[in-house]
Amino acid sequence: MYKIDSIRRNVLNLKTPDSLSKANANYNIGELYRKTTSLTDSAYYYYYQAERIYKSLKNNYGVASTLYGIAEIQRNEKDYTASEVNSIEAIQLLELLEQTYKVKERKSFIYNTLGIVFNELEQFDESIKYHKKSLELKRNLKGIDKSKIDNSINNIGFVYKNLKEYELALNYYNEILLNENLINERPDFYALVLDNYAHTLYLSNEFDQLPNLYFKALKITDSVNPKGYNSIIINQHLAEYYNDKGDKDSAKYYAYKAKEISMNYHNDDLLKSLLLLSEIEEGHMAAKHLKGYVKLNDSLQKNERAIRNKFARIRFETKQIEQENIKISKERMWLFIISVVVVIASFLIYLIIMQRNKNKELRFIQQQQETNEEIYNLMLSQNESIEEARTQEKKRISEELHDGVLGRLFGTRLSLDSLNMSTSADAVKSRGEYLVELKTIEDDIRKVSHELNTDFVSGSGFIDIIKTLVETQTLAYSLKYDFKHDDAINWDSVSNKKKIHIYRMIQESLHNIYKHANATQVNISFKLKNSVICLTMTDDGSGFDVNKAKSGIGLKNMYSRIKEINGTIDIKSKKDVGTTVTIEAPIP
Repeated sequence: MYKIDSIRRNVLNLKTPDSLSKANANYNIGELYRKTTSLTDSAYYYYYQAERIYKSLKNNYGVASTLYGIAEIQRNEKDYTASEVNSIEAIQLLELLEQTYKVKERKSFIYNTLGIVFNELEQFDESIKYHKKSLELKRNLKGIDKSKIDNSINNIGFVYKNLKEYELALNYYNEILLNENLINERPDFYALVLDNYAHTLYLSNEFDQLPNLYFKALKITDSVNPKGYNSIIINQHLAEYYNDKGDKDSAKYYAYKAKEISMNYHNDDLLKSLLLLSEIEEGHMAAKHLKGYVKLNDSLQKNERAIRNKFARIRFETKQIEQENIKISKERMWLFIISVVVVIASFLIYLIIMQRNKNKELRFIQQQQETNEEIYNLMLSQNESIEEARTQEKKRISEELHDGVLGRLFGTRLSLDSLNMSTSADAVKSRGEYLVELKTIEDDIRKVSHELNTDFVSGSGFIDIIKTLVETQTLAYSLKYDFKHDDAINWDSVSNKKKIHIYRMIQESLHNIYKHANATQVNISFKLKNSVICLTMTDDGSGFDVNKAKSGIGLKNMYSRIKEINGTIDIKSKKDVGTTVTIEAPIP
């Protein structure tokens, strides 16, 4: 059907209405419909369109070809008189042409159609005459496919069988069957000829080779197409044979088998199967099949009449259809224009909506970044408050040492210095030693005071925040923890964005451990390797299969965060052992 639709589109796109190209295209569509579908009315319509154009171009070969196609359709639909008329007209047109290879070949096909038509009309002598004309033409054509010659020979044998001239029929069938390669080249055709040969023997009361020939033909047919058309005929012939021999069981078996296959076709072969069963069966079953035969026969006759009437209507309605096609073409043009406008407008609207959504997404990301910054600033503010209290306490101790203890020691040193007026050698020596010792104490206290007054915790704020997070979370989750960090990491050089993402990933990992792992211990460590911060979190939980586990929202967020900081994440887990999450984030 795709090939037919493609050719039909080409016909509609042709700019010259009555051109040879359009005639050929209509003819090709008719051929495809006739040979590949059951849509005979569509085939007839396109043949008729081609015929009209060929006639306007005075192309006799084209007209003859379309008349042959129409005659074939009419033959298949049992409109034998119309088929005969069109076939004769086609032959007359071809006789006016130079007798080239393709003209002679076309004539041979038309003669073959006339032979089949007259056989169906039971005018067997006329049928033989036309089949022999077809065979003579084919044999005189050099290089023609031998299968076409074999087809004519089989048709002649079939007509002689109907004439009850069985010996002549057998001679024609034997001519075909002598070809030893035929069973390999055309097994389905070989089985058909073999069945015709066997049935001719049956009709001539020669049963020596029966039913073996039938079985051989059936076996070949079933090997090619078990539900094919040839299987119906062979099964019917076997049913006739066994019924004639009085073997009712076998006759019923093959008759029902023929009926079952012919149900797929719903044509004359089903009709023959029902009639055969009405003869083989007895009582109410015979009446049932006869009733089915009558009903189907009426249905087929009505269908044939309906199709013939449809063919007639096609000819009368063509002009109206052409006018409607012109109108439809105009409507399609406007529809195409409107469709293009709608598509362009829709595309523009789509771009606007996409741009708006993109702007919303950017604003959301910006808001998220601002929120992250605010969170981090709040954490820093909290840490600064702690550091400020710690600094004030150190300052208080420093002032106490400096103003209190150091002052008193300084006073004592002055007192001792004033006593140094004694001239006693021992007193002088003793006082000197005390004074030196006091001065040493004074220097030590001054040094301690100076060191206490120095803000030595600068840069350690983020680690304190992480410690607070770990302590709070593990306490809430009833987990033991071990936290280690590398002092070589300069957190002041790490961006706030990266710190926030690290903080959130630790938080999410602890939450996952509590929710899924059933762990009792978690180990967290920070290390610095080649300017890359390596965070490792290991638990002793139940573990899971990393390849089969579904990624929840939390895990997806972790992957998204690690992508934001150009880092990597690696999750390794083993059932009943635990899980290790390794995160690497470059410092720059």
